[in-house]
Amino acid sequence: MGYQALYRTFRPATLGELVRQEHIVRILANQIETGRVGHAYLFCGPRGTGKTSTAKIFAKAINCLHPVNGSPCGECEACKALADPSNLDVTEIDAASNNGVNEMRDLREKVQYPPVAVRYKVYIIDEVHMLSDSAFNALLKTLEEPPRHAVFILATTEPHKLPATILSRCMRFDFKLIPQADIEAHLKEVFQKIGKEYEDEAVSAIARAGAGSMRDSLSVADMCISYSKGKLTYRDVNEVLGSADFYEICKMGEDILCGNAQGALEQTEKVIADGKGAGVLAKDLLTFLNRCTVAKTCKNGNSILGLPAEMYAEVERIAGKADGRAILRACDIFSALESDLRYSTSPRIILETAVVKASLPETDSDISALLLRISALEKKLSSAQVYAPMPASADAESYTAPAERPAAQRPAAVSEPSEEDPFAAPQARAPRVAVRPARTQEDPFAGSAAPGTERPAGGTDISTPEGRKKIPGLFLRALRRTTRSGVLFTMCQDLEHAFEGDVFVLYAPGDTIYKRLNDPENHKSVAEALASIGITSFEIRKKGEKADPVEADIETLKKNFPDADIDIR
Repeated sequence: MGYQALYRTFRPATLGELVRQEHIVRILANQIETGRVGHAYLFCGPRGTGKTSTAKIFAKAINCLHPVNGSPCGECEACKALADPSNLDVTEIDAASNNGVNEMRDLREKVQYPPVAVRYKVYIIDEVHMLSDSAFNALLKTLEEPPRHAVFILATTEPHKLPATILSRCMRFDFKLIPQADIEAHLKEVFQKIGKEYEDEAVSAIARAGAGSMRDSLSVADMCISYSKGKLTYRDVNEVLGSADFYEICKMGEDILCGNAQGALEQTEKVIADGKGAGVLAKDLLTFLNRCTVAKTCKNGNSILGLPAEMYAEVERIAGKADGRAILRACDIFSALESDLRYSTSPRIILETAVVKASLPETDSDISALLLRISALEKKLSSAQVYAPMPASADAESYTAPAERPAAQRPAAVSEPSEEDPFAAPQARAPRVAVRPARTQEDPFAGSAAPGTERPAGGTDISTPEGRKKIPGLFLRALRRTTRSGVLFTMCQDLEHAFEGDVFVLYAPGDTIYKRLNDPENHKSVAEALASIGITSFEIRKKGEKADPVEADIETLKKNFPDADIDIR
């Protein structure tokens, strides 16, 4: 006899050999032992979970003269008669090719004849959902009241396609997908019986590829055995499955999660150039992202993934430095991509678009992308330095306010995407460098940061035009010393200023900064900083806003008539 596929060679022969269908095995075994055998059964569930195998075992068991724990003994006359392929007492019908009304009429006539060598005549109708409406109607009456010697077993993967009249006449048994651990255990038994050496990670990969179907897992194992002459390795299984190189996918996934769109696209082109299709690549990426989710969430994630130690270490490293929201957002994008690729005429373009979208959340207005951007900003505010340390040799009084500097010396603001490159990553604001004066023999307290150790105006007469030019630097230096708020310090760096009489006016560029500066806590900090350099009268206004004309006139009178007693009512 020629070679036989593994799933046929190792087909279960007893109910005890079925993998993880205990709820069904228990009911059928009890029925056989008590003799309460029904006339119609419906076995439904995913492919490769044992529906047809169970039907064949049950057909033999109800005819066995000496069943063992509900399973056929295989030694009695009935078991030997049913083992003969020419026996017609157990009939298998493929409903996909015998789906017409004439076939069901023929069955209805033959079912009246009693069995030849056994107790029950069993009809196993596979893929029963393929029968036509007229065929179902022809079967209906016979299924409801068959002869005492007839038993019908219907098997299907799509029970929702069966008429309710058929469903109500059958005892329904739902087969479950088989857990990965049970598939692995069964595969190891098969490999041991055929003398094939294997790596545990290779068996895990085969079981995961089977996706809960024992038949699919055995089919993959069959190909792997033919591919590998020696010990079956994880790499061999990947080659058989046609997956892209593990580390190439890791590099591509890392670029996506870190926002490196250029690197991700280059890696995509490299993998596709090696001959992998867009659908395969999308599936591999989704698998990688799923592994990152497990590694990010579970303390011992490799007990679930079953990867080699060095491969899991790479996945764990990438997941550890990636944001959790970025991983989940990428999973959503590539999950939707897998279904989109089925109907696309340009799968490569669809894939590359998804790669760029996942890499650049700043170009997406989706709520998950916005949350990711907010999270990135929060991290920058909590960890980044708002300003750099001041060089000890710098001159504080040489500081010039940003608004008064030449354009080339001003700090660069965050740039918006240009029309030429709308996906270009925004450039970060250049760090602001504050200036700390050096201590000198003439002014030993100039570099001190302790409150109260510095002279009020840093040794500068602020009433003179030259002294007033140095006020912005002195103010920021004092603010740096008196407040711990880096945000307040940053806002005050861009303020314009002017003197209106003896009143020092700070101009806020917008409503938001204006409101923040007039917050009681911030206003108090600004007042303390200005007071430390000798300015006690100040105002904070929005840019373009003028002072109250009445107050301006009063200030003018006080300036022109300093000795006059002005009564304000």
